[in-house]
Amino acid sequence: MFQGVTIDGWNCIKCPSGLTSYGNCQCSSGKILVERDVNGTLLHEAECVDCNGSDPSFTWPDTSGLRCERCHQTFINKTNSCNCYQPNILSGGICFNGAGHILSRVLSTIRFGQLGILLRSEWLSMHLQASAAACLLYSNQTACQALGNMCVMNMHSTSPQIADACGLFRYIYTNTAALGVVHSITFWRTNVPWLYYDDQPGLAARVLTAFPFPENFSFKARNTNIKFLAALYDVRGKFLGWRSLNGGLLQLCPDIAKRLDAAFIFGTTYEQKCEMSISKLLRDNPEPVFFDVYVAYGGSDGQQNIWPVPVLNLNLQHNDQFTNIGNNINNWILTRRIFLVDSLSGRESTLTGLPRVVRIASKITISISLVPETHRGTIYPPLMIIEYTDVQIQNPDNQIVPVSFSVQYEINQSDFLIQTDVALGVLGGLAVLWSLLKTAAWKRRIGSQMIDLQTVIQFLILYAGVLANVFFAVTVGIGFYWLLLFKGQKHVSLFLPLPADEKDFITYVSCAFTLKALQFLHILFSQLSIHIFFIDWERPKSKPLKSEGGGKGGVFPVSIWRTFFIANEWNEIQTVRRINPLFQVVLVLFFLKIFGFENLALRDPSSSLSRDMQDYIAPSSRILRYGVAAALWLALGCLQILFFSGIYERFVEDKIRQFVDLCSMSNVSVFILSHRCYGYYIHGRSVHGHADTNMEEMNLNLKREAENMCSQRGLQPNTDIQTFQMSISSRTRAQFDRIHDNFLKNRGPSRFLHSSTSISEQSTKAYHTMNKFLSSFIDHAFKDMDYFVKDKLLLERILSMEFMEPMDRSIFYNGTEFYSLQGCNKD
Repeated sequence: MFQGVTIDGWNCIKCPSGLTSYGNCQCSSGKILVERDVNGTLLHEAECVDCNGSDPSFTWPDTSGLRCERCHQTFINKTNSCNCYQPNILSGGICFNGAGHILSRVLSTIRFGQLGILLRSEWLSMHLQASAAACLLYSNQTACQALGNMCVMNMHSTSPQIADACGLFRYIYTNTAALGVVHSITFWRTNVPWLYYDDQPGLAARVLTAFPFPENFSFKARNTNIKFLAALYDVRGKFLGWRSLNGGLLQLCPDIAKRLDAAFIFGTTYEQKCEMSISKLLRDNPEPVFFDVYVAYGGSDGQQNIWPVPVLNLNLQHNDQFTNIGNNINNWILTRRIFLVDSLSGRESTLTGLPRVVRIASKITISISLVPETHRGTIYPPLMIIEYTDVQIQNPDNQIVPVSFSVQYEINQSDFLIQTDVALGVLGGLAVLWSLLKTAAWKRRIGSQMIDLQTVIQFLILYAGVLANVFFAVTVGIGFYWLLLFKGQKHVSLFLPLPADEKDFITYVSCAFTLKALQFLHILFSQLSIHIFFIDWERPKSKPLKSEGGGKGGVFPVSIWRTFFIANEWNEIQTVRRINPLFQVVLVLFFLKIFGFENLALRDPSSSLSRDMQDYIAPSSRILRYGVAAALWLALGCLQILFFSGIYERFVEDKIRQFVDLCSMSNVSVFILSHRCYGYYIHGRSVHGHADTNMEEMNLNLKREAENMCSQRGLQPNTDIQTFQMSISSRTRAQFDRIHDNFLKNRGPSRFLHSSTSISEQSTKAYHTMNKFLSSFIDHAFKDMDYFVKDKLLLERILSMEFMEPMDRSIFYNGTEFYSLQGCNKD
């Protein structure tokens, strides 16, 4: 006989058998300990009373060993006792017949496909078989929810003839068809959670596009927010309630509530990225919580309805294949339930230590598609795309994992791409015609009629430049189109292209830049071959010179400084532009950054130029950035041109006209040949006959000119037109080349020439010869190389080409755009 301590610890009592490690009386299996009578009086000796496990009592000691309680009904049904005899199986406190049944082949393993690990899970070992049995045999809703959760932890992956969590779920789903469905949804069995949309080919396309969402949305009126809800379940299958996704329910990255809730503003592209510590995720998520996501909307009867959100799990494996990876929607298998962090299924031998592997929802994307040809903001049901990352635990404090949450809006871009291709095709065809016209004009200007390799190369270069303008016009049009229509729409009819859909646009911009760079190099090379000659009309003055030997007559030589001065001024006006590049860049940046025009390029429906510091800043669209920048650049450039042409040149100074006046004051003309038989001419011949004079005579000449006491400055009598475009004859050009070639010979390497004195004399002689020839040509001194002056036809001005070919006589066209004279390099 043993002496022990009572259960309440206040008395000693005799024990009929052994003692526990705490000194209490202990009874054998199937018996309970009784220390007091029915009145509560302490017995002299404790008793071990048998619980009657047979009919009709069917009792069994409870977990404390102090009371008899009725055993589970499954024991009574299977063995008519409180014992679970073979071939029955005892699991999770229930007894069931598993002989030859799928429940006897349960695999308590979890598959981590990214790591290639098949792990025995302690949680599944403890609960999978019991949950499956309770769900299958007794339709226990909580057990079915727990079984569904274990399938979700296994990434909804299924393989034929494998009794893992998802295999058991699919088996139960198939064998419970007689129980009916929930809310007329064929994929949702009664008492069983809705995990799959089935795996029929093409079913995903029907689910996502067969029926539009029953509620419309807008940017600036009602329904500007999408109301996402979630039904929450714990890992044991208990329903935790309904919660809104606002406040960052599915967003692992921390942030203020205003930025977190911006994810569900309709039309706002949302991106949130961060890096999370594994140790923090383990502390915050000791057990996974499961979410069934819905979208709430108002019904016609005023009641709130919900629409299920399908899930595309990129980690799902069907027959050992990742079927959801790729763009083939017919291969997708859509699911329903998700979780954020699972640190429970990756525990092998104990539930209290660190898991071997933790699974994290590292990338969640909600994709919303607009119904084509809608003008009321009608969308298809949202699709949630989720990707999990498997992390093998080594040092949780030093391990991090990148996570992201995003919401994207998309629309079928096929019609827009077709329209863009049509625009490029039509404008590209017109570019070919325009390039042919420009090539024909170029051929006429170089005085050639043959189509040779040089002609083909010139055509390709001209076509490259025109095609660059086509690409630029199309891309600017695209930018304006999306900027105006997307930001200005009230009832939504379009969404911005996704970044992946902007590749064609980036290609067009790259083509425009590349082709324009080729054209720029061609212009630079062409400028190196331009011939410029300054014609000095000044003639030596005869004047007697006094000398020591007596009165000898002589002449004053013509000063070269006037020509040097004109040449220097010509070089200086090469940088004169109607658009100041530095001011243009600074002004554009000022409007973008200070005034906030850059906010118009954000992927959200707001047209506000200012944003609060606490507002969510959406990512920018490259198309909108291009459109905003192009609009500002063109607008400010046009304003500069209008200001320069309408105000500055009229009331301040016009450097080009001043240069022409300076040529007249200096008695120097400018003869420019940009092509072999085409160029420009500035008539600077002084109406006073000479310009190399003193101050008094110069003032007198200006006074006479102001009082109209002398002829006008124009090339022809009684005209004041001083600038011309020239189409010179081949004979005139040949004579120019002969003189020019002699001048080039004298500029060869010094070792091939006689002396520096000889070089200088020959160069001076060639200069005077060219000056005499060109001045005589302007004075109509050569009958076989004469010219006439005419006005260009309107069509000639529009096409920038000449219809008449200078056969025997050259042609001078009245007037020219002063700025077309710039950019020429002195030969």
